[in-house]
Amino acid sequence: MSMNFRFDLRHLRAFLAVAEALHFKRAAETLCITQPALSRLIKGLEESIEAKLFSRTTRQVELTEAGRLFLAECQQAFTHFERGIHLAQRATEGDIGHIAVAYNDFSINGVLPRILDLFKEKHPDISIELVYMPSHEQHNAIQNHDIDVGFLIGPLALEGIETHRSARERIVVILPKRHPLAERGSVRMEELADEKFILGTESGWREFRDYVFRMCMQAGFTPKILQEASTSSGIFGLVAANMGVSLYSECVEKFKREDIAIVPLAEREHTIETIAAWNTAYISPSFSLLRDLLQSELKI
Repeated sequence: MSMNFRFDLRHLRAFLAVAEALHFKRAAETLCITQPALSRLIKGLEESIEAKLFSRTTRQVELTEAGRLFLAECQQAFTHFERGIHLAQRATEGDIGHIAVAYNDFSINGVLPRILDLFKEKHPDISIELVYMPSHEQHNAIQNHDIDVGFLIGPLALEGIETHRSARERIVVILPKRHPLAERGSVRMEELADEKFILGTESGWREFRDYVFRMCMQAGFTPKILQEASTSSGIFGLVAANMGVSLYSECVEKFKREDIAIVPLAEREHTIETIAAWNTAYISPSFSLLRDLLQSELKI
């Protein structure tokens, strides 16, 4: 359906300014235009879309219901405009020589270092910017093109996002060295029902915490959380101090700490998947090389 709008970005910027300030004089000052000029822009916009956007009295300005709905869509539109400008500039500049990579605890302690080492060996002139970012925060960063690729807990199903599994690892129990279960060959989840748990914080470990809760509920109990830590080393330190037990990916074995015991779960179906994810709307020349390496090296 063809739409012949009789307004442009000037009208939309004027609308957003008034919607934010709810005051024509302050909005006009923000836009560096006169108040009569601002009023004409708003009037022209309302006539063009055939809807009253503001309810105005001598004392206050309020958004109408139509105005509130229009505001939400305008904000999204400007987000897309800014994203489009950013991508166009990246494409025009060639965007060669730099890749932004986000990672979580499991990936940086697992497969990611090997992949980056291989990539740097093949492409030493391409710089890699590594950014720590919890899995749930990476979702928006990937969609907004803030990063080229994210390594996070999967699976992930978002429109326009392509993923590639980088690892699937078993869940293990981390215990104090002198814990009664520390010498066992494996531990059943139900045996942890009375234990005190050390978990990552909600802000940094949301996805894995949710998975741990589902595992515990499946085994018939809710975990008793005694302490929380923001980092892997913090979790291991609290376990070593005999404050409780924890669950982690089997990549923890690379730490080789002597003050904790690592025991596999008897339930082999409990695994954690790490994926690489990127936005297909724009793939830089540099990242295309890393993507090719991921797909060739990580055949899981």
